[in-house]
Amino acid sequence: MSRKDAVLFDLTDSATADEIPDVASAPSVPDLDGASSDLPQPALAQAAVLANRRPSRLARWFWACLTALIGAVISVAAWEFVTGLIDRVPLLGWAITAGFAVAVLLALLMGLRELAALSRLRRVESLRTAQPLLSADPTDPAAGQTADATADLKAARSYVAGLERFYQGRKDLTWGLARLAERKSDIMDADALLHLAEAELLAPLDARALRVVEGGARQVATVTALVPLALADVVTALVTSLRMIRRIADIYGGRSGFFSSWRLTRAVLAHLVTTGAVAVGDDLLEPVLGGSILSKLSRRFGEGLVNGALSARVGIAAMEVCRPMTFSKAQKPRTRKVIQRALTGLFTKDS
Repeated sequence: MSRKDAVLFDLTDSATADEIPDVASAPSVPDLDGASSDLPQPALAQAAVLANRRPSRLARWFWACLTALIGAVISVAAWEFVTGLIDRVPLLGWAITAGFAVAVLLALLMGLRELAALSRLRRVESLRTAQPLLSADPTDPAAGQTADATADLKAARSYVAGLERFYQGRKDLTWGLARLAERKSDIMDADALLHLAEAELLAPLDARALRVVEGGARQVATVTALVPLALADVVTALVTSLRMIRRIADIYGGRSGFFSSWRLTRAVLAHLVTTGAVAVGDDLLEPVLGGSILSKLSRRFGEGLVNGALSARVGIAAMEVCRPMTFSKAQKPRTRKVIQRALTGLFTKDS
């Protein structure tokens, strides 16, 4: 048969309509940034999977009852101790009573602070939930022609006004707030208004948050590669990730507290598990050093790069959770580029 001859395949006789595969139902092409690896998962990745598991209702009831019983025992013991001390040594007893009163007052103030921090987190979540739909490409003239792909101008202005109220009083955003207030009245397109708010208010915060992420990834990679102590990499990755999440929350306007930080950490870990971003392989580390990574590096250097890359992903997930506006396509940080900037220069390239 000549190469120029055309070949026609007729499927009507050999396959019925039910046997022909449906293209629309085919699975999507996997994202390289979320590609899994056959390598064993680092400790932080395993912690992310475990933290995302919600405890059973029976376990929650058990811990709630146990906490209530322990609190009751401590309260009764403290009451009996103070009243007995007042009977034996009145002056010392009243001094201890005053100390307990101050401790209770401080606990109430800390509780109010935690409530304020949780309220701040809920405001961020409500802003992100109330955000109108943003088109993928603001430069595409066809993006604004479909009503389902863009938000109406009224909803966009309402959302931007809420974003301005949320960041009102931030000295580092004074210039951005002024530029947004000056230019927003001239914009008659919903997507353009949302992109303007993102560029003026959130882009400077994104740059600061990325510097925090890169610094945390470098620290974890360096400690893992150079410190031979057992569990040093696990402790460093855990502490650095918690500190990184708190700092990113502070940058975007969230207030750090114990319960708010715990809730935020669970949200970040759940986001990591949901998006499948807890696996790091050669495909992400290759832009840093080039070639086959694990065949060129020692075991400790390889673990350092893997832990650093995973810490960078934790930071990016924290940015997505703490940000009051979802990333547009132009502003969303690329995992490969962040890892490359964070880890390039730590180790010598082997060409």
